[in-house]
Amino acid sequence: MIRLQNVRKTFRSARVLDGISLEVGLGERIALIGSNGAGKTTLIRCLLGEYVHDGEVSINGVNPRHERATVLANVGFVPQLPPPLKMPVGQLIDFAAGLCGTAPARIDDIACRLGLEIDAIRSRQFVRLSGGMKQKLLIAIALGRDARLLIMDEPAANLDPEARKIFFDLLAERVQNATMLISSHRLDEVSALVNRVIEMDTGRVVLDDKVADMGALHSRLDCRIVLKQPDPAIAKALQGWKFAFDAQDIAWTGEIAGADRLRFLGVVSRYTGLVTKLDMTERPH
Repeated sequence: MIRLQNVRKTFRSARVLDGISLEVGLGERIALIGSNGAGKTTLIRCLLGEYVHDGEVSINGVNPRHERATVLANVGFVPQLPPPLKMPVGQLIDFAAGLCGTAPARIDDIACRLGLEIDAIRSRQFVRLSGGMKQKLLIAIALGRDARLLIMDEPAANLDPEARKIFFDLLAERVQNATMLISSHRLDEVSALVNRVIEMDTGRVVLDDKVADMGALHSRLDCRIVLKQPDPAIAKALQGWKFAFDAQDIAWTGEIAGADRLRFLGVVSRYTGLVTKLDMTERPH
């Protein structure tokens, strides 16, 4: 469904995408993870045909840069940052529904499930809504169409806990008929949905793995790392996990969530010259 071949993108003198090659098949549900600045949003914008770039991008064999209308007609997209639209909410819903041939009431219903009462804000400008309200409406527009491809850039941002749960329930209802690419900082949040994890760092893919055992994502693992010598760089890289260590130590023990095991291994793999031993033991349920 999606094919990228040696995609490169530079802003001024900064290389943001550095030779990305990927293929995504029909029905795959991908968690696209990585820190800020890794290139996730730029990759998504290239998929949507918004940027000129080097290399090749196609969706269902169609170049999204050259035939944007054709590609976007079959894509449900939630951006990381809401656009500054001054259009009233009701008009925006009618416009979006008309573009994809769906009923406006379908968008209204999904918004209502997310806790957004459209009738109360129908005449308000989109740009004047709160961050959470904007996000709920953009999700409702994306899911209110029969798109076979869902591309979502940090879609749960600005959602309250209840809306966040409902949003992932809505996505779960689409797993049988949609390919998904979900950019997120939290792999644990999307772990129940995805069957493939791609991690980006400095414009490159550093981890690409199929998720074979979904139950393992919900486990916890005890971990022990032994180094040849103390190293502050790996100590800093592992600060995001629950490790009891000092930068001067060579042996550390800690705990990681099963949903984070792929990202954790991806980070550790950058320091293979330093690591002499790595043990990961899954706790019994």
